Amino acid sequence: MEKLITFSINDLAKITNHRSGEIKFGEKMLTIPKDTDPIHFIKSSEAKYVLFGIPEDIGVRANYGRPGAASAWESAIKSIANIQHNRFSKGSQIIILGQLDVKQEMKEVENLDFNDVDDRSKLSQLVEKIDKEVSHIICKIIQSGKIPIVIGGGHNNSYGNIKGAALAKGKAINAINFDAHSDFRILEGRHSGNGFSYAFEEGFLKKYFIFGLHENYTSKSVLDIIKKIEDRVRYNTYDSVNIRKEKNFNQEMITALEFIKYDPYGIEIDLDAIPNIASSAMTLSGFSIEELRQFVSFFAKNKNAAYLHICEGAPDLGEEKNNHLIGKLIGYLVTDFMKSHNAIVLENVI
Repeated sequence: MEKLITFSINDLAKITNHRSGEIKFGEKMLTIPKDTDPIHFIKSSEAKYVLFGIPEDIGVRANYGRPGAASAWESAIKSIANIQHNRFSKGSQIIILGQLDVKQEMKEVENLDFNDVDDRSKLSQLVEKIDKEVSHIICKIIQSGKIPIVIGGGHNNSYGNIKGAALAKGKAINAINFDAHSDFRILEGRHSGNGFSYAFEEGFLKKYFIFGLHENYTSKSVLDIIKKIEDRVRYNTYDSVNIRKEKNFNQEMITALEFIKYDPYGIEIDLDAIPNIASSAMTLSGFSIEELRQFVSFFAKNKNAAYLHICEGAPDLGEEKNNHLIGKLIGYLVTDFMKSHNAIVLENVI
């Protein structure tokens, strides 16, 4: 894990706001001790979840999107450190692994223009480099018996998550994607819009359900492709659920779960599906934060939920006075996931 920057106990102390009479996640979460092999520590720990950040927006740039997703990890970890540790959710269940070291790659893309063919090729090559690192780290976490919670970066990292999980499980996995877009675009070089299509083509993704597609922003060619492989790729649209009311949100979650639940599956969350959230493709219309939280809670409560990935949030693109709110939202999603997944164990014990 040469490209990993581990998160130290000192790093955690700096972002935790201590208060008399309270216990924060930052006082209980585990970090990798200095001079300790991260994977050995993760394997031997009783903690169940591993936080991993990807502070990049290279895949977004390669997909004609607005940069900014690189800032989500920093915002999120500050918020998560200050969640209350109590009987509802415990910080001691989390190991903070750290973040992917993409400083050099981010520097290389500063002056690249995605409208230039050669520059776009360079962007895709850098995304492929990140793919390899992400898939390796995710594979090692899952092989250690833990559940990765991946924060930040563009949705290009869905590919690394899926490949890593598939390699760890020894078979193709499924995915559920809460997203306004399919991210199932043509194989034209890696970017944030084709992580799932690449994973599908290369045999790492078995079944894929897209939850809440926006009809106005899904091309005919993508819809035609999905129609040909509907035994393995299915979707519903936001418009059919919340605008025309042809479908029911809760029933759609049940339908989607039935499609993916018989194999390990990843839960992919693109924050550009939520209105007025600063992101690479910000929207004015979409599901509410409460519906997103219900979604995460619902799909986490299954033994085959293999990982959670929250991406595309871009605090740097929002108003400075409110840029901490994306981190706070990610904190809610992380604890919603943990509470529901923990409930599986409790039900089995009872």
